[in-house]
Amino acid sequence: MLQGQHISLRAIEEKDLSQLLAWRNDPNFRRYFREYRELNLVQQMQWFVNKVNNDISTRMFSIVDKQNDLLGAAGLCYVDWINRTADFSIYIGRGGLYIDEHFAIDAAKVLIKYGFEELGLNRIWSEIYCFDSAKVNFFNALGFQIDGRHRQSHWADNKWHDSLFFSLLASDPKPYGY
Repeated sequence: MLQGQHISLRAIEEKDLSQLLAWRNDPNFRRYFREYRELNLVQQMQWFVNKVNNDISTRMFSIVDKQNDLLGAAGLCYVDWINRTADFSIYIGRGGLYIDEHFAIDAAKVLIKYGFEELGLNRIWSEIYCFDSAKVNFFNALGFQIDGRHRQSHWADNKWHDSLFFSLLASDPKPYGY
């Protein structure tokens, strides 16, 4: 278990899956995820078995509070062990928070430290959509830099949106001290 000030990151357990699925399928959250389809429990279980438990390129965690109550999920996906990069993923489902300045920031600090110090990554990156202002502000606050933009790469709300690519290097300044 990885410890933060307010949260812990622990292995995703089978008992977490139904709640994670409910949050993941919430239309207010799903619009921000690359996997836009609503998933069923069979698909969620396949993700758990194939990606979470058996894929060396995925490190997913449940975010829990000090009472071990589930808050959300975070992880490093598409880990490229040759080039030492990974895609950063996070959301806080409880209370419909999505991204907040308390739990999400704490979980991010823990996950970034884990990625750089434990996994030996050089670059942690993320793709988000331009209308996701909560994550734009979140990544800026964490010291991520914008690497680029893919124009009109995502269809939502009956129009095209750009994808923004952010990254943080192991050598970058760490405003939150991870």
